[in-house]
Amino acid sequence: MSECTHDCSTCGEACASRQPQDLHEKPHALSKIGKVIAVVSGKGGVGKSLVTALTAVSVQRSGHTVGILDADITGPSVPKMFGIKQHAEGDDQGIYPVRSKLGTDLMSVNLLLENPEDPVIWRGPVIAGAVKQFWTDVIWGDDEYLFVDMPPGTGDVPLTVFQSIPVDGILIVTTPQELVSMIVEKAVRMAETMNIPILGLVENMSYAVCPDCGKQIPIFGESHIDEIAAEHHLPVLGKIPMNPKLAGACDKGMVELFEGDWLEPAVRAILALSEGAAR
Repeated sequence: MSECTHDCSTCGEACASRQPQDLHEKPHALSKIGKVIAVVSGKGGVGKSLVTALTAVSVQRSGHTVGILDADITGPSVPKMFGIKQHAEGDDQGIYPVRSKLGTDLMSVNLLLENPEDPVIWRGPVIAGAVKQFWTDVIWGDDEYLFVDMPPGTGDVPLTVFQSIPVDGILIVTTPQELVSMIVEKAVRMAETMNIPILGLVENMSYAVCPDCGKQIPIFGESHIDEIAAEHHLPVLGKIPMNPKLAGACDKGMVELFEGDWLEPAVRAILALSEGAAR
């Protein structure tokens, strides 16, 4: 072995003192971002965007500034939930997120398209590059908590997010169906592989409430989330019901006005993250 020069960038030796390469990108120089929370799942259709929006709104109601980075490029739905129709604007310094009526900063590909209904027909590397630019080129300002609404699965975009953005913790979204254990397993293993802390599990479409007697009805069968959480030594941070009023609020762009405390444990877990210095 040659004498150590302490310059790992030019060395191929696998010595004990060698430090792993940090691939994280720096945010825009004018951004002041606190903690980054990614909302993930092993498959689509489980309600990641809904959980992202509800959690962000709940954290904001606790008195903190919040932003949402919509990384689901081919299926962006966050702007509609917040009733945002205007385009994002920029100048020679960068791109500015659009602010919702109650103060949530949002960036989504739909805020850049001439027609929000146009499909995004891009290949994986282009999509991943766009997500990275939402971190590096957008001036997020002073957001204490930035939520990343992830696309489903464990492909190019989730990998890009986890490698490029310093995520402080993830929420894994599930549904009550039997196959959810496999979905959670995939998300957990990816988080562990990328060395990202898992805050806990959130179950969406957990039950419906009978309007006459108030009984909770398990529409998709009995929930297994508590057993799955115990298996992975993770807490359950919320169970969101199938609620017509909530669905209607999202459809009308009024998610910020929802009423419900289903995600209070998730909010406490997020606020419990050490404050740390702004990035």
